[in-house]
Amino acid sequence: MKKILSLALLAMMAMGAQAEEKQDSAASTKPVFTTIKEIPITSVKDQNRSGTCWNYSTLSYFEAEILKATGKTYDLCESFVENKTYMERAIQVVRFHGDCQFAQGGSAEDVLATLKTHGICPDDAMPFPGSLYGDSLNNFNEFFSLLEPYVAAVAKSDAKKISSQWKVGLQGILDAYLGKCPEKFTYEGKEYTPKTFVQSLGINLDDYVSITSYTHHPFYTGFAVEVQDNWRFPLSYNLPMDEMMQVIDNAVANGYTIAWGGDVSEEGFTRQGLAYAIDGEAAKSLAGSDMARWLKLTATKRKNVLDSLGCKVPEIIPTQELRQERFDNWELTDDHGMLIYGIAKDQFGKEYYMVKNSWGETGDYKGIWYMTKNFIALNTMDFLVNKNAIPKAIRKKLGL
Repeated sequence: MKKILSLALLAMMAMGAQAEEKQDSAASTKPVFTTIKEIPITSVKDQNRSGTCWNYSTLSYFEAEILKATGKTYDLCESFVENKTYMERAIQVVRFHGDCQFAQGGSAEDVLATLKTHGICPDDAMPFPGSLYGDSLNNFNEFFSLLEPYVAAVAKSDAKKISSQWKVGLQGILDAYLGKCPEKFTYEGKEYTPKTFVQSLGINLDDYVSITSYTHHPFYTGFAVEVQDNWRFPLSYNLPMDEMMQVIDNAVANGYTIAWGGDVSEEGFTRQGLAYAIDGEAAKSLAGSDMARWLKLTATKRKNVLDSLGCKVPEIIPTQELRQERFDNWELTDDHGMLIYGIAKDQFGKEYYMVKNSWGETGDYKGIWYMTKNFIALNTMDFLVNKNAIPKAIRKKLGL
């Protein structure tokens, strides 16, 4: 009996040692970040149940630009931009007789175009998001279930001529769910219109350009990136991938943020606040998983294997050819907008961009994501940047 108890005790000790070894291994690969460069930004916001990352990220970008230029902190109004943008997008859909997309998504250009055309107001000049329909944050489920069929009914109408009254009806829906855009408001004791307010913010709206990197158009020229939410067809300057990345690094080094748009549907983008351009084949090998075993694993177990590798997970080396291939085969999609505002490195020396999200203070880093440079190079669709943040040699090639 004593022998059995001794064997059982030894087995328990061995299991405990193995568990401790696994915990130590996981702890050793969990990234420990050292900040290299961090640019002041405004607070993390929450887009909640709305497809408005394009709006939150780009307004956050302009808030950072204003902060850099003037030292002043502003909270600009997302609802104002949405109200103006959805009307203008609906008008385009009707002009195209429904042969283009009407959706919640958008691009950085929508925010820039709104600022230029309509101006902006501070956040408290309109109802707090969600408050008009009894929610504490945005919830576009009911809103767009009304808006989409309304626009479709007008755009696909069999009428030989439509009246302008459809715009009055649509504006009513927009105002009911987002609030009316103010014609005048008072901010810090002074009266403004949205246009005079944007003029007071201390930035030049002609300073902003979009950058991308693909081979199906000539480098150092501009083209409209072919994604549905790029419905205004703004031109992006096309750079080789290495120069695109130089722009980001130079911007951050000189105190400029980046309004980034790209793909976060990849396996390496986690809800915990990390993003790696995972090399799946190499990861299987490191985890001791051959192909047959790997394919039998559930998605959760595969994730656990990848998580156990932590910041030592092997990454794909991005290339221009791979970017193009992934764009053309629909792997690289335009599904999220975020704000790049810094650079950090982990305990093994790997560098990451510090990126502000708009999902509230979620994840291990309270709404901040650490995304490797490989991930950004591989998954960038395009980004908005101050032209003064672009290296002089590249600006010369672009004629800026």
